[in-house]
Amino acid sequence: MTGRIRILIAVAIVAALGVGAWFYLTRGQESTDDAQVDAHVTPVAARIGGTVLRVPVADNQAVDAGTVLVEIDPREYQIALDRARAELANAEAEALAANANVPITATSTSSGVSTARSGIEQAQAFADEAQHNLDAAEARLTSVRAKVSGEEAAAARDERDVARLKGLLAKDEVSQQQYDAAVAQLESSRADVAVARSQVREAEVAIQVARSRLAQSKVAQQVASAGLRTAETAPEQVAAIRARAQSSAARVKQAQAAVGRAELDLEHAVVKAPIKGVVSRKSAEAGQVIQPGQPLMTVIPLEQVWITANFKETQLADMRVGQAVSIEVDAYDGREFRGKVESIAAATGSRFSLLPPENATGNFVKVVQRVPVKIVLEGGQDPEHLLRPGMSVTPTVRTR
Repeated sequence: MTGRIRILIAVAIVAALGVGAWFYLTRGQESTDDAQVDAHVTPVAARIGGTVLRVPVADNQAVDAGTVLVEIDPREYQIALDRARAELANAEAEALAANANVPITATSTSSGVSTARSGIEQAQAFADEAQHNLDAAEARLTSVRAKVSGEEAAAARDERDVARLKGLLAKDEVSQQQYDAAVAQLESSRADVAVARSQVREAEVAIQVARSRLAQSKVAQQVASAGLRTAETAPEQVAAIRARAQSSAARVKQAQAAVGRAELDLEHAVVKAPIKGVVSRKSAEAGQVIQPGQPLMTVIPLEQVWITANFKETQLADMRVGQAVSIEVDAYDGREFRGKVESIAAATGSRFSLLPPENATGNFVKVVQRVPVKIVLEGGQDPEHLLRPGMSVTPTVRTR
């Protein structure tokens, strides 16, 4: 009995020493096995649709930034680019012509106003002259008509004298000479009547000519006034020409944008690696017809890996940014890497889940939450890029 007690006491002492040694060795450290290697996973997608001509890379192949990953048939996009360039050339020609018309229109409309005003002045002078001639012709007509009346009255009197003298001549009461003188006077009076009547006809013709010229002058005035009204719209005409020039300039910009878009589409016919890394999940194959936005593969930069460690919230009391970390990698028999805490997440992992917990339902059960902590590796520890995203690791943070 005494021997057994001694053995139990010895075992208890050894266990206590072991526990004490474990607590001493692990004091100031926080560790978790809920951790894995992380890296940027860059998806490569098609910007345009078309038929794949060539895929010069393979799965898990290391590529540099700018390496050609996929080639798409560019012929359709080359045609679109040629058409866009032709439309740009046409738009530039139209804009050049429209801009050239602006000063020409401004100059011609300005001179048109001066010409129209001069035409109005000339038409007014012509009308005044025609009216003056008409007034003079009407006055002359009145005068010659009065003269005709006087000559006709004189001729009538002479006819009566001839008739009276003719009767007296038959009775030998007057001489032949007196009768011949009366006949001569009658002929002279008749000639004067004929002359006066011809003057009346001339005056009537002159009146008709004057009226015609007056009518022509009025028409010329109307035409000149209409020309002036048209010429006075010069600002509106210039504004319209300028608006067309601005519209042409806008079409040039649209055509330039279309050329830029066509050039960009043609450039996207060659898909290049955006970063240096390793090709993964390649789905593109030669002859495949793809659509814009369709995933083709992913590129993972293995030079930029880090550790995401999900520590319990009870482990974060003494954890700070910059603390040293040792990382054991399960895949390489516990090979240890060195790093440091770069950041601590702003929320627990459960808050980022698709359906975050709602503790206000009344069915609350306290669960210890985990907070993601980002750990970066010290440089030069993984030249072969052995660490791959998703590998399980066990980080230990020295909190003291």
